[in-house]
Amino acid sequence: MNLTRAMAIDHGPQNIRVNSVNPGDTDTAMLRSEGEQLGFKSEIDKFLRDSAKGRPLERLGKPLDVANAVLFLCSDLASWITGAALVVDGGGIA
Repeated sequence: MNLTRAMAIDHGPQNIRVNSVNPGDTDTAMLRSEGEQLGFKSEIDKFLRDSAKGRPLERLGKPLDVANAVLFLCSDLASWITGAALVVDGGGIA
């Protein structure tokens, strides 16, 4: 996060915005592989459901959730946002 802020300060004069996107657990091949390595090969859906328990939104993220956050930061709607760390985790660290 410090690198994001430092780069935002350094490149702001060139009208370059620098932000970071910090996703939480997201239903990807990598997370599914982790579940298999932990012994949930035949119960991968149970592993994913259990991983989401206790989170405010009660689900794992989808790749599209993260992509939409990036799309927002790239849009004109975020034209005055720089040096920010956007947490996209369904409230996981809330």
